[in-house]
Amino acid sequence: MTDDISLTGWIEQDGRVLRRADIAEALSEGYGWLKSCGGEFFLAWDGGCARDSMGIVQGGCGPGEIIVDGAVIGRVSPEPPSQPLADAIETAVRLRNSEGVVAFSGGVDSALIAAIADLPCVTVGIEGSHDLMHAARVAEEIGLDHTYVIVQPDEVKTALRGVMQVIPRRTPVDASIAATLFFAARWAGENGHRRILAGQGADELFGGYARYLETDDMEGLFREDFEGLRIQSARDQSVAGLFGCTLSCPYLDSRVVRAAGAIPSAERVSGGVRKRPLRRVALRYLPAEIACYEKKAMQYGSGIWKVVQRCARNNGYKNSVQGYINQLSRA
Repeated sequence: MTDDISLTGWIEQDGRVLRRADIAEALSEGYGWLKSCGGEFFLAWDGGCARDSMGIVQGGCGPGEIIVDGAVIGRVSPEPPSQPLADAIETAVRLRNSEGVVAFSGGVDSALIAAIADLPCVTVGIEGSHDLMHAARVAEEIGLDHTYVIVQPDEVKTALRGVMQVIPRRTPVDASIAATLFFAARWAGENGHRRILAGQGADELFGGYARYLETDDMEGLFREDFEGLRIQSARDQSVAGLFGCTLSCPYLDSRVVRAAGAIPSAERVSGGVRKRPLRRVALRYLPAEIACYEKKAMQYGSGIWKVVQRCARNNGYKNSVQGYINQLSRA
């Protein structure tokens, strides 16, 4: 039956990554076991398919659906045992570090993953950008295998045209994030990597955005941002897929999501500090100045956003990056 199985990504149960033979044997006995599976996967077999609960990997069914003979017969909804956040993060990273590269900006999210994963790291940015300089310093300090990719400004328009064809939501923010990821994924694919470990989800789980310091409804904002992760995942996976890669997200592992959810929102952002629990974990692996560093979002730190704005102005859109994005979408 293994010849009838198509698997994109990987599946795990109780911290053990399943081999194709394991999957084939389990499928021969039914489908209920899929409900408790973790991992990042789209699994298809003769007459059915299933997809991971967060919809990390793209595929022919909805996030978490188990479909047999055209009907949804159940949902993938792993319920890992409760554990401390540090243990959950370490397990999540180690389940993903059998191969691949870390998309590395030098911020706490990616630096913590890199420190645990012991994988090559890649940073992309315009020459002289914050991320290239900061990531180089952090990589040297903690001893990472680090490559930086200098993006030429005239390459950004090409990247934008490419991502416009695949991303589901075409806003300036989505386009600039997608364009930044484009260069990391291109490097990964060209260098034989098929998995890119990234820090997606940390801001939504731990309150990384500036608006968390200003809101009167912390709980509501956490719910809203978490619900938006699926469309962000669709954006990021579609870009990674252009180069035969998948984006792997340790912070969206069910263990980490559960551990983060057990922490009151007022403790995740407090005293003017965002992502406080994540920084506490990072202090186990990183110097304090790295664990506590406040970094710009990737599209700003890489310098890509400024180039996108310049492209818009040069194409007659002085006050509307969205107008420029719309133009590229129609091209």
